[in-house]
Parts: sequence; C-alpha cells; structure tokens
Amino acid sequence: MTQIAEPRAVRLASKGRSVASDRAFSGLSLGSGMLVLAILALILLTTLKEAWPALRFAGFTFVTSDHWIPLEVNGQPPVYGALSFVYGTAVTSIIALIFAVPISIGIALFLTELAPRRLRSTVVTVIDLLASIPSVVFGLWGIIVVGPVLLKVFKGLHSGLGPIPVIGSLFGDPITTGRSFMTAGIIVAIMIIPIITSITREVFATVPESDKQAAYALGATHWEMIKGAVFPHSFGGMVGAIMLGLGRAMGETIAVALTIGAATQVTPNLFASGNSLASVIALNFGDPGIPPGRSALIACGVLLFAITILINYAAEVIVRRAEIRMRGAAR
Repeated sequence: MTQIAEPRAVRLASKGRSVASDRAFSGLSLGSGMLVLAILALILLTTLKEAWPALRFAGFTFVTSDHWIPLEVNGQPPVYGALSFVYGTAVTSIIALIFAVPISIGIALFLTELAPRRLRSTVVTVIDLLASIPSVVFGLWGIIVVGPVLLKVFKGLHSGLGPIPVIGSLFGDPITTGRSFMTAGIIVAIMIIPIITSITREVFATVPESDKQAAYALGATHWEMIKGAVFPHSFGGMVGAIMLGLGRAMGETIAVALTIGAATQVTPNLFASGNSLASVIALNFGDPGIPPGRSALIACGVLLFAITILINYAAEVIVRRAEIRMRGAAR
C-alpha cells in the first residue's frame, strides 16, 4: 500500500506545482499587459496636463487653424493652430506608404517565394543593416544628396504635369532648396521599408505549404497561387506591418525636420515646404515663444498620439471585418 501511495502522492504534488506555475504565468502575463496599458494612460494624462494651458488658450482653433505665430505681433496675442502640422504629417506619411508598401511587399515575396537561399540571407542582412542606420544620417543624406537630385526631377514633373488642371496643383513649382513634402516622404519611405519588409516576410513564411500545393494542384500559376493563397492568409499581418510602418512615418522627427523645409502652410503642392507635428516639436522646443508656447508644442505631441491611436483602431476594425468576410467565403 505504501509503494502504491507514494507515486500517487508524487503525481498530486507535481500536479499542484504545475497548477501553481500556470497561475503564476497567467498572473505575470496579465500584469505585463496591464502595465503597458497603465504606462500608455500615464503618458496620455501627463502630456495632456502639460498641454492643457495651450488647449484652453487656443480652444478648438488649435486643430482647425493653420496659423502658428508664437510671438506677439503688433500687440496681437500669439496664435497656435496645428492644422498645417497635421496636414504635413499626413502628406509625408501617405507619400512614404505609397513608395514603401509596394517595394516592401515585393521584397518580401521575392525572399519567400523566389530568391535562392544564399541570396536570401544576404538580402535579409542588408535590410537589417538599413533598419539600424540612425535617422539623422538619413536626414543629412536627404538634404545633401537626395534633395538636389530630386529637385531636377521635380522641375521636370512640374514642366510636364503642371499645366494639367487639378493634377497640376499637386506638382507645382518646386522650392529651390529641394526640402519639401515629397523629399521628406521619400526619405521616410526608405526608413520604413525594412520594418514593413521584415514583418511581411515573416507573415508570408507562415502560409501553410499545403495551401500553396493545393493552389498548384488546381492549375494555378505562381502569381495566382500568391494571389489566392498567400495574400488572403497574410492579410492581417500585412495590415499590421503597414500600420507599424505608418506609425514610424508619422512619428519620425529628425529626418523629416531636416528635409521637409519647416514652413507653416497647407498647400496641395507636394514640392513645397511644410512641417509635421513631430518636426515642429523638435525644431522649436528649445525656443517655443511666449507662453503658452511650450504647452502648445506638447499639445502637438498629444494630437499626434491621439491620431496614432485612431489609425491603429481603424486598422483593427478593417482586419477584423476582412477576416470575417474570408471565413464566410470559406464556408
């Protein structure tokens, strides 16, 4: 009886330790998740507290006005309107995505579907090295090398497309320094390509081989297999990768500050100078103007934070609806 009872006691003790370990791991995971939410809430509350004087001073015009005059002019009080910075952030981010997303998806497909194994490792290493370059280096390269080169391209596009109604307004007369929305967007696109490529490549690698072989068995070509098996399976991950790239593009500071031109204006001309929410903070935080100038710059950070949260929530909704639609189609 003693010999039979001992293994049972050992099993019960082992089971008790396993349950305790599971509970400890569950509690640690829950605590880590709650800590992230607490940090985000703390960031929002503290920055909002610092930004409140400017928001109270400017009112709703802070997000509707495109005038930013942090000094008294002819006895008139300062004006703080962040609309032009929101516009600059949106334009540079959209330009960056337009250039970066097709290139990133193409590189990811090449690495997972076409590239030989030896070449694959080399390309992955180069992409990882590109991601490690400091943003200030990209900014200096943009104003010293890329800007003058792109200025010639901008002038050519302006000559060819400028006279066309509507479209011509997007390709207006370029600024002579080459520091513009388009220049900043292209530099940011180069910076976010490694992020989108790396995540998309990992997502493509998770597509079951059986799905690919099933597509081939039905007579699909290589491209039809990618379109019918790889893309539907990877849609959520691709959107997530693009959203991470968009977040980096919207929050990029030094590279944009060096290449966008630091002009406060809302204009359809992509070759004109502008500013973004992140770059205006970096350029003016040392000399914010008269009160509440510093608070207004912090309010720009709060606005950028809120826009990022809204965009990520919208992306989640899109992914969720797409997944529901795909499950319905599969049935």
